[in-house]
Amino acid sequence: MSNRLGRFLLLCLAIRLLSVASPACGDELVKRTEDVVYGRKAGMALTLDVFQPAKPNGSGLLFLVNGGWLSSKSTPLMVTIRPDDYRVFLERGYTVFAVVTSSQPKFTIAEEIDDVLRSVRFVRRHAGHYGVDPQRLGVLGSSSGGHLTLLIAARGGPGQSDSPDPVERESSAVQAATCFFPPTDFLNYGSVGVNGAGVGPLAPLQVAFGPLALTEAGREQLGREISPINYVTKKLPPTLIIHGDQDEVVPLQQSESFVKKATDAGAKNVELIVRAGKGHGWGDFWKSEEDLNAFADWFDRHLK
Repeated sequence: MSNRLGRFLLLCLAIRLLSVASPACGDELVKRTEDVVYGRKAGMALTLDVFQPAKPNGSGLLFLVNGGWLSSKSTPLMVTIRPDDYRVFLERGYTVFAVVTSSQPKFTIAEEIDDVLRSVRFVRRHAGHYGVDPQRLGVLGSSSGGHLTLLIAARGGPGQSDSPDPVERESSAVQAATCFFPPTDFLNYGSVGVNGAGVGPLAPLQVAFGPLALTEAGREQLGREISPINYVTKKLPPTLIIHGDQDEVVPLQQSESFVKKATDAGAKNVELIVRAGKGHGWGDFWKSEEDLNAFADWFDRHLK
C-alpha cells in the first residue's frame, strides 16, 4: 500500500474519542438525546443523536457521521460522534442531528444514500418536537460524508405522498449544505474519462462500492448512479465546499467540476474555498476555526 493510501485509511479509521463524560461545548445547558431511531434496515436500527443548544435559533443541521463510507456512534476504529466538533454551531444556536449511517463492508454506498435521505425526512417530520423549523435545515460532512452531503443537496425532494410511512411522505430537501473535500464525479475522477468507482486512489475502498465495482461496465453504471454531479440542477440549495489543493485522494478537480456544473445550470450561491498546501484533511480539520466559522457563517446567511 502506498504512503498516500495509507494516510487516507489512517484518516478514515483513526481513533476518534467520543466525548461523553461532559456535555458538548462544556455547556451544561446543551441537551443531548441519544440513539433516536430514524429508520430500520436488515433487522437493525439506524440512529442519530440530537444536540439542542441553550439558546436555539430555530434551524437544524444534520451532521453526517461518515468517513471512508464508514460510520459508527462510538466504535474507535470508525468515524464516530464527537460532540466537540459541533461547538461552533451549537454556540450559534443550531440544533445538531449527528446521523449515523450503515457502513461498508456490509452495506454499499448506494444503501448509505438511502439512509441519509431518510434521515432528512425523519428530522423534518419531527422538527417541531426538537424546536426546529422544518424549512430551515442544513447538512454537512467531510470526504465520503461530503459526498453524501452533496447527494442530499442535489437529490433531496418531495416524499412519496401515498406511502403508509409518514416519514417517507416528507421531503428530503435541505435549504443549505457545506462540506469538506467531497467526491462528486466518479466517471471523471481527477481528469476526464477516468473512472474512480472503487479503483485508482479509491481501490482500498472497493468494497464500499459493492459488486458492480468489479467490472468495467458495472463501474460505469455505478459511477453514474452515485455521483452528485449528475443530479445538479438550478434548484441546488446554497452550497459551500472547502477543499485542499494538494489532495491526492479526492482531487480538487472534483469540487471544481461540481461548482462549475452547478453554476452553468443556474444554481445560486454555490462556492468553493481552496486551501493552499492542504491535502485530504489537515490536522483535526473539524476543529479548524477558520473553516468551521466559514461553514457557520454560510448557514447563518442562508438558514436565518
